Amino acid sequence: MLQAVDKEVLNQINSWLQSGLSCWLATVVQTWGSSPRPVGSLLTCNTEGTVIGSLSGGCVEDDLLEKLTAGELAADGPQFFQYGITAEETEKLGLPCGGHLYIVVEPLHPTVDTQTHFAQLTTALAERRCAKRVVDLKHGRTAIVAPCSAAPLAWDEQNQVLEHTYGPAHQLFVIGSGMVSAYLAQMALSLDYEITICDPRQELLDQFSVAGVRKVADMPDDAVREYANDPATAIVALTHDPRIDDMGLMEALETEAFYIGAMGSTRSSASRRERLLALDLNPADIDRLHAPIGLPIGSKTPPEIAIAILAEITAVRKHRATAARDHVAAIA
Repeated sequence: MLQAVDKEVLNQINSWLQSGLSCWLATVVQTWGSSPRPVGSLLTCNTEGTVIGSLSGGCVEDDLLEKLTAGELAADGPQFFQYGITAEETEKLGLPCGGHLYIVVEPLHPTVDTQTHFAQLTTALAERRCAKRVVDLKHGRTAIVAPCSAAPLAWDEQNQVLEHTYGPAHQLFVIGSGMVSAYLAQMALSLDYEITICDPRQELLDQFSVAGVRKVADMPDDAVREYANDPATAIVALTHDPRIDDMGLMEALETEAFYIGAMGSTRSSASRRERLLALDLNPADIDRLHAPIGLPIGSKTPPEIAIAILAEITAVRKHRATAARDHVAAIA
């Protein structure tokens, strides 16, 4: 099963520590200019040069590994470090023009406290719960705060304190259990979504076998009210059955969800809009509906449709939907 990058990095750290091996954890805490990887990106490596994760898409990883193994960085404790400060360094490392990358690097050794710390963290993530690490660089202390809610990374440079919350920051609510739903859920897990599948047809829900997904045997309007009334939620209707989809969409269009989509052809999408208008929904609310769902990449098979849906959800979440559609049209 594909995992979110954070989980892959942290699981590897836990595995190394439990095996008695030391390693390092590097976290991007701040960027300026053109940065290839976002704040919160993780990388771990060990003394043998095995690297999991990425800080820059390949720009600084070799230099970082060289400094770590030579004892030039984070030798005695966690350390704040900057890349891209000088023009010479930017050119040498291949950073994008004007890019600055600020990282916190932690040496991790297989002590009982450190092993327990990362075992607790990976357990929380495996159970799809959020957990916050607090790293105090000045005093060399770390702690885990759980339970907690999703929050952006916070770096206090003056006091040298890093607070990084791991776990699902967004939710994907899927109406309808089927093959497209299964591929969509599997792919969304690797993007660290918390996923709920709702289907009143118990026999179909029982066949849904993707692990790590909440399954709800309820009418979609009731389930949307309970689980999906949140601005960090994407809601998709995938049953092709208006008796199920329309009920969920009626409720979904009243929520603050950042994305609402429904599967169907251009003709069936137009018919759906007419039905929703006849149910006295506000036309402006109906305009929020992405239908036909997904970026128009010519997808036909279930995994292709899932890719198109996740691509559009990502574009909307990143406020790049118009640019994405324009790009697809330009290369068609």
